[in-house]
Amino acid sequence: MKTIRDIMPPAFLFRVMKQATVKEAVTTMADNNVGIVAVMEGDALVGVLSERDVVQRVVARGLDPARTPVQDVMTQEVVLGDINEDCRFAMLKMDRANIRHLPILSGGRVVSMLSVRDLMRAELADAGVELEHLRAYLYQVPSSPALHRHE
Repeated sequence: MKTIRDIMPPAFLFRVMKQATVKEAVTTMADNNVGIVAVMEGDALVGVLSERDVVQRVVARGLDPARTPVQDVMTQEVVLGDINEDCRFAMLKMDRANIRHLPILSGGRVVSMLSVRDLMRAELADAGVELEHLRAYLYQVPSSPALHRHE
């Protein structure tokens, strides 16, 4: 299969600083129709804030999103992927960690956010190509032996 570099969505990374409020982070998610943001301290990734984090760590606890800093409720132990990693390994990693998004690093810097949807699209595309090859093989018209005779 392909590497993450081959399927990585360009510029699919939305960031907030760790001091931002949850409300600001959620606004970033809503404005960009995403379910997760990278939480940064300067240029360094220090965590992620997902929809799940907001529900479990903010709403369920009765915290005020406008007053709660992202750094207080973000996921700090982040599972990471490398841009040169095999997509199937990334999929396995995400499955084992029960996550839907994987921050992608290149040269130690976060460059994108891969979703399980991105991996599914790549798998389906590969399966489609494989099916077309199988169809071509199964339904090819065998050449007539008479056409190959040289008289």
